[in-house]
Amino acid sequence: MDRGRDVQSPPAQGGAAFLADAMLARLARWLRTLGCDTLLEPQRPDRELVAIAACEDRVLLTRDRHLVAFLRPAKVFIPASDVPLEQLAEVVAHCALPAPTELFTRCLVCNAPLRAATAEEAAAHVPPTVQGSPDPVRRCPGCGRVYWQGSHTRRMREALWRALPEWAP
Repeated sequence: MDRGRDVQSPPAQGGAAFLADAMLARLARWLRTLGCDTLLEPQRPDRELVAIAACEDRVLLTRDRHLVAFLRPAKVFIPASDVPLEQLAEVVAHCALPAPTELFTRCLVCNAPLRAATAEEAAAHVPPTVQGSPDPVRRCPGCGRVYWQGSHTRRMREALWRALPEWAP
């Protein structure tokens, strides 16, 4: 079984949904940054992960070769790298994911699609220096986290462009 290759299925096209195991939690967050629907179920046993991936037509992302060999998930990808941003580049290339039109549209914690924050939510949760900014403020309907464009998102964008230079503006 080759690492870094889809073991049993053809590459998923853009819009693929993913399920990452506990070993790939950081990869899951980077995929969410790109707007990819990426579940992370670190407490679930391997059999349940495979069942969820099959039931929801998700690509299982794992580095657990034993899981792949014995449970044979229908759609699986084993990143070769240990480095999360290199893993992200592998997934993007393998699944032929298109460059997103916008980043930070999913909650990095719970995976829910973000919605625009109300003016009251923004005023209550973002620093005063951000409140007059034209950049969007978003809120997660799942866990309630609030997201805005700040130095953290600038650093994340820079890291993404280094990992995926073909997507850099």
